[in-house]
Amino acid sequence: MSATTPTTDRLARRFAAFKAEGRGGLVTYVMAGDPDQETALALMRDLPGAGADIIELGMPFSDPMADGPAIQAAALRALAAGMTLTGTLDTVKTFRATDDDTPVVLMGYYNPIHYYGVEAFARDAALAGADGLIIVDLPPEEADELLPFLRAQGLHLIMLATPTTDEARLPAILERASGFLYYVSIAGITGTAAADAGGVAQAVARIRQKTDLPIAIGFGVSTPAQAATMARVGDAAVVGSAIVRRLAEGGDVLGFVGELAGALRKVDAAG
Repeated sequence: MSATTPTTDRLARRFAAFKAEGRGGLVTYVMAGDPDQETALALMRDLPGAGADIIELGMPFSDPMADGPAIQAAALRALAAGMTLTGTLDTVKTFRATDDDTPVVLMGYYNPIHYYGVEAFARDAALAGADGLIIVDLPPEEADELLPFLRAQGLHLIMLATPTTDEARLPAILERASGFLYYVSIAGITGTAAADAGGVAQAVARIRQKTDLPIAIGFGVSTPAQAATMARVGDAAVVGSAIVRRLAEGGDVLGFVGELAGALRKVDAAG
């Protein structure tokens, strides 16, 4: 697989569609194998129909340091049910058998990828049908040991910027980022605090002066109203812990995703 082009790049096509439609996108996070492989795959397949525009698929890891209690528990459930990194890639491959349009971004930590072998992982992730990676604990200073292999396979490395990212560090992040930039809206772990819309808007405006990459906002987004606000501030809103929590509690996950998507569209329609 060669480098992505505008005709083969699912993320580029999806963000272009948002722009053409005059709306923000909805990125939904689920953990591979949570609570078991069959249930997780069925949910993943149903997310686009419920309103998800892009799927982040968590790669279970035993020490998810950036994640709050909900996603930590999801990772432990998935691991206990036998999910592995190879199994996660198999999930993407199976999903692609019925959906070749929805972008899928793998999100997780570097240790399992390093153990797997970075070149082999990039190859296998591309063959499975992934579109990019978010590696939460891979700083830009260390990303170059993985980045060439991803680029060779046409995979995006989606970098993170945070409220503490200063002007000296931002260029190193943007130099390596592609697909979109993930703006972490809170200084903390996932699912534990609400983002401050005013502060996020100022930060996103500053970042937009440095890059043309789309910006997705997450970590502090858990309600339809918050998602609508953040999708207006950025180009997409990311909702993870609230979805994972509903799944664990036996709630109506797809109905909630529909509420999120509906809120984004109502706000956009209102201007």
